[in-house]
Amino acid sequence: MARYEATMIDAGNGGGHGEDARYEFDGPDDLMDHSPITVIRTFMEHVDHVELPAEHVGYELYASLKNPGKQVVTGLGCLCLSHGQIPFMVMISPKHG
Repeated sequence: MARYEATMIDAGNGGGHGEDARYEFDGPDDLMDHSPITVIRTFMEHVDHVELPAEHVGYELYASLKNPGKQVVTGLGCLCLSHGQIPFMVMISPKHG
């Protein structure tokens, strides 16, 4: 298992100013070798089970990009929560240090 970090920016406050949050999660050592969708799915499972365990966290993924040289996966989508949908952008990379 390896440690990864994610920075998520969402439009949760609705005022046009995104709020960002940083997360750390564990995943397979070779996670960054997989498709960007698999990387994002692994992170979202963490959010659903660890960060927001009392609520099912669904999501729609509209775009995903992978920069293998920088080992960064970027995703654009929408969180689907019981109180509504929240657009988001997430960047995921291996945790260094």
